Amino acid sequence: MPVIYNKNIDEHSVLAIWKIEETEAELLAGLQLKQHEWDIITSFNNGKRLLHWLSTRLLLRTLLNTEEYIDCQFDEDGKPFLTNFDYKISLSHSYDYAAVMISKDHAVGVDIELIKHKIKSIKHKFLNDIELAQKQIGDNIEGLYVCWCAKEAIYKWHGKKGLEFRQHIHIKPFKLKNEGSLNAIVELPSGTRALTVNYFKTKDGYMLGYVQAPI
Repeated sequence: MPVIYNKNIDEHSVLAIWKIEETEAELLAGLQLKQHEWDIITSFNNGKRLLHWLSTRLLLRTLLNTEEYIDCQFDEDGKPFLTNFDYKISLSHSYDYAAVMISKDHAVGVDIELIKHKIKSIKHKFLNDIELAQKQIGDNIEGLYVCWCAKEAIYKWHGKKGLEFRQHIHIKPFKLKNEGSLNAIVELPSGTRALTVNYFKTKDGYMLGYVQAPI
């Protein structure tokens, strides 16, 4: 299995990235599936979408280091959870990569994206004017992707509908690097939270952001 990145974030949290090179049959061979999952698989009409679904599950199995059946469900807000393992999880995928983050202690969020120029056309949809005025963001494609991945990771960490990227998640000024961190202020129903999001760019042009913290 081509796990190209595996990092112990702390004693109880792990992040991994997997490059999808296997066929559907090869991925299926590594999984234990029940009927409701086969129903999901047969509903996919896009080959890449199926590969994404299968690869995140197989990477999850790898991180949990188990051959037991893993029951990965989604709650009413679309947040994934495990019914039979005591871990918080987050899943992401983009083109040829899948990413999974697990933690025994805290809620987690991860997002991976292929860096593409088209993000400039939607930057005003997820960034406010104050954020766009920051020199490391503006029209900087990599800076824009850092912000998108950070906000998406925070959204997944929170896991509830209604959190708006532009309105409720605010990126503080940061120094843009190939690997770094930034601070964000998040307006939650329970109050304002300050979070630190880590990010890095892969050698083949993907950006990844991740966060872990108690809810």
